[in-house]
Amino acid sequence: MTQDTRAPSMPALFLSHGSPDTAIADTQAAAWLRQLARELPRPRAIVVASAHFEVSGGVAVSADPEPETIHDFGGFAPELYAMDYPAPGEPELARRIAADLTAAGFVSKAVDRRGFDHGVWVPLKLIYPDADIPVVSVSVDPAQGPEHHFRLGRALAGLGAEGVLVIGSGSFTHNLGEAFRALRAGQRAAEVPSWVSDFTRWMGERLAANDVAALLDYRREAPFAARNHPTDEHLLPLYVAMGAAGEAGTAHLVHDSAEFGVLAMTMWRFDPAPALAA
Repeated sequence: MTQDTRAPSMPALFLSHGSPDTAIADTQAAAWLRQLARELPRPRAIVVASAHFEVSGGVAVSADPEPETIHDFGGFAPELYAMDYPAPGEPELARRIAADLTAAGFVSKAVDRRGFDHGVWVPLKLIYPDADIPVVSVSVDPAQGPEHHFRLGRALAGLGAEGVLVIGSGSFTHNLGEAFRALRAGQRAAEVPSWVSDFTRWMGERLAANDVAALLDYRREAPFAARNHPTDEHLLPLYVAMGAAGEAGTAHLVHDSAEFGVLAMTMWRFDPAPALAA
């Protein structure tokens, strides 16, 4: 992907989007997302790899010019179902990404009639409430593991130099069975158990050390990996964000909170290596 020298260089982000009601909640994570735009150059476009855009056997890239807002959840406040995120798509960018992914060895295509799932619109509603920046969604494949998604991110690595913000939207931990117990008890501020903190500490140490090999093998190496991620689709966007920072990208912890005890709302920023002077 060619660099547009007129655009500000962008980092890549991993965002824990949490419960759909993060969009209206008074939480530490929501408050941090609301101020995030002030910490970033304004992107010319946004590409989101969402844990809720699942496609098997290939990578789909949304090419709708006017994507709809998908309310892909149940049992929440009526206010959430009335919310809309009318950001435009960017079909030309979507088709180019699909072509670049194909050239990188992926089975990929641009697809129509794919709107914004809550992994896309909930964090963006907080970060960019004016919905005036084009957004393209990229799918994850639950049948593939971290290495596949890390390579996917690497194939997107040139986008940051063009002023495109790449976001992986998932959850640093995602045991919904445990979370629902705390939710039913009204314990959003429940104490974080050691099996969650041990996992997040290990992941944080490996990310800070850029220990890619260990991170790609997290299900065998990290403590309590399967308990924190009974299935790993919500962690796969992390690897997309990691890869999108390029070969010598560096990880920075930018937010750390938890909800319902077991949902780590941890967020990471991945900065590409500085460009060498000509």
